[in-house]
Amino acid sequence: MTTHPDADRVALGARLRELRTDAGLTGKDVAARLRWQRSRVSRLETGKQTPTPSDLDQWAAAVGAPETAADLKSRLRGVRSQQRAWRRQLASGHRGVQEKYVAEYRRTSALRGYEATVVPGLFQTPEYARHLLIANADLMGTPRDTEAAVRARMKRQEVLYEMDKTFRILLWEGALHALVCPPEVMAGQLDRLMGLMGMTSVSFGIVPLGAPLRITPKHGFWIFDEERVVVETINTELQLESADDVTLYGRVWDLLNESALHDAAARRLLGRARVALG
Repeated sequence: MTTHPDADRVALGARLRELRTDAGLTGKDVAARLRWQRSRVSRLETGKQTPTPSDLDQWAAAVGAPETAADLKSRLRGVRSQQRAWRRQLASGHRGVQEKYVAEYRRTSALRGYEATVVPGLFQTPEYARHLLIANADLMGTPRDTEAAVRARMKRQEVLYEMDKTFRILLWEGALHALVCPPEVMAGQLDRLMGLMGMTSVSFGIVPLGAPLRITPKHGFWIFDEERVVVETINTELQLESADDVTLYGRVWDLLNESALHDAAARRLLGRARVALG
């Protein structure tokens, strides 16, 4: 896999293409309006070339949507940075971030992850995701584009049904009891997790409360194709690409997996959390 900004650039290109098609224009039309080569339009839309801020201003004007220029330039800043503050990424809402992950997950063949406090976005129901996105927008003081962001997050889950991909996910049992949403929404989310455990592409383990632990990670993390680690803190997303970092997080995941329960034992933990909701 190449560096993460490539995925950001692909997502930005997809947004440019969406604006063009929404305006009823062809690539040739946009090239003519901007007096560009048609190949330049194609490279930008496919993520093979990084646009400049001026390119984005011109594009937004050419498709009759100058109000989208600020959002496009916000996404461009994400392409250019490996350590990105959430407030900056979310300046125009959550949709752009979710679309970035759609492109990222499509490029990934094998994913290992660990979460301690929340059900991963890859497994969330729309209702559960909606409550989290609203709460995060309120925390960051960023725009609420909740429904568009939920749709993008659900689109990310299409990769679960691709047979050439594997997802090995660990979850701390406490996340099954954390009421970040109403109990009826949490009940639906637990049912969703139960259903996912039968999928061939998914290996889902739960680290139970009270389990002996050889390591106590301070945060969740995701390992993409054993080449890059993504760590999300409250204010920043980190991209770790050195071989030493990837190896270290891989060892942490392996140690957590030693304490995790799978299959029938994990189902019992899900059932226990479901019953606790009353």
